[in-house]
Parts: sequence; C-alpha cells; structure tokens
Amino acid sequence: MKKLLLENIWMKIAAVILAVVLWFFVTSRGQSEISMEVPLELRNIPGGLESVKQSIKAVSINIKGQERLIRNIKPSDVRVNLDLSKAKKGKGTYYIGKDNVKVPSTMAVTNLNPSSVMIDLEETVIKTVPVQPVITGRPTRGFFIGSVEINPKEVTIEGARAEVGRIKSLRTEPIDIADLDETYVQDVRFDTAGRNVRTEIQEVGVKVVIKRK
Repeated sequence: MKKLLLENIWMKIAAVILAVVLWFFVTSRGQSEISMEVPLELRNIPGGLESVKQSIKAVSINIKGQERLIRNIKPSDVRVNLDLSKAKKGKGTYYIGKDNVKVPSTMAVTNLNPSSVMIDLEETVIKTVPVQPVITGRPTRGFFIGSVEINPKEVTIEGARAEVGRIKSLRTEPIDIADLDETYVQDVRFDTAGRNVRTEIQEVGVKVVIKRK
C-alpha cells in the first residue's frame, strides 16, 4: 500500500496542485467587485435616550460576487445596521464589522470603511410649548386681520434634552392670506425643519378672521 502511495508521488502532487488552481480559476470566472456608500442605520437605541450626533452617516463597503448579480444589485439590497441595545448615555465609540452588513447570500463583503463611529446619546425629555402661527401676505384693500385663533394653542414635543431645551415655541408652516376678503380656516403642519423633535399631533387648526375696515 505504501509503495502504491509513493509511486509517482511528484506527479500526484502536481495533479493536486493543478486541480486546486483550476478550481480557483473556475470559481473566480465572472467575479466582479463594486464599492457602495450605504447609510448607517442605528437600531435598538435604549428607551429614554436619543442620538444627537454621530461622526459618520454612511459606510463605504466593497462587495464581491458574480458579475451578472453585482450588475443588478440595488441600494435596498444592502443594509448596514448597528445595534445600540447596550449603549449608555453620553459619547461612545462603536465598532462596525462585516457582521453589521447585510448583503444577498450570493455575495460577500470584502472591505468596509470606516470601521467605527462615535455616537452621542442624550436623555429624552417631553415638554409643552405654545404654537405660533406664521401669517404671510395682506388681506385685500379695505380689509384687515381681526384675530387669529389656534386650536390647540399648545403642543407637546419630545426629543433630546439639549434640543428640546432650546425650543420656546413651535411655529406653523406659512399661511398665505394675500388678497383675502373673508375669514380663512386651514389645518397646517408644524415647521420643524432643522429640529430633531417629535410632536404628539401633526397639525393644528388656524382661523384667520378677516374684517372690513
């Protein structure tokens, strides 16, 4: 048996090496690799905490797979999720690995950058503030604004302590009364642009009473 194993040993070794090379050649044919910018999604933030700042918003990843599949990949097929269930209040550095990247099973993540993100978590607070209607334009000639009624007059907002603390009132989206000659009633949304807060309701009713001079 030993003699049979050792017979033409170098030819057998060469055959095994050739088989391995051919296997790599066959499996690598048609392979392609692309780079994508994928938004970083924060998951399972502990109750009572808010993300107020993070050092990066997206991660650059390299994905490898069959060329025909790579060519048809969509942004929605790739996700980068970071689990913050064990995070604590304050600033912290959290590491991002290949396990955080979800890609189709036929593809593989070969690289990602950066590999960490700094996130600042603050306490969530709730506060009630007055609603401030924003009126633009003027009634038609011979008429004026008699009064402005809001329902409700106050709204509850929720968000990070620092953000909520800066808000003294919440403005509505603009209400245009240009050239009106009668009372105007409209449901309007809040103007929260640039403010990372949530409201218990989405709209308020505004009644602009137009009177004749």
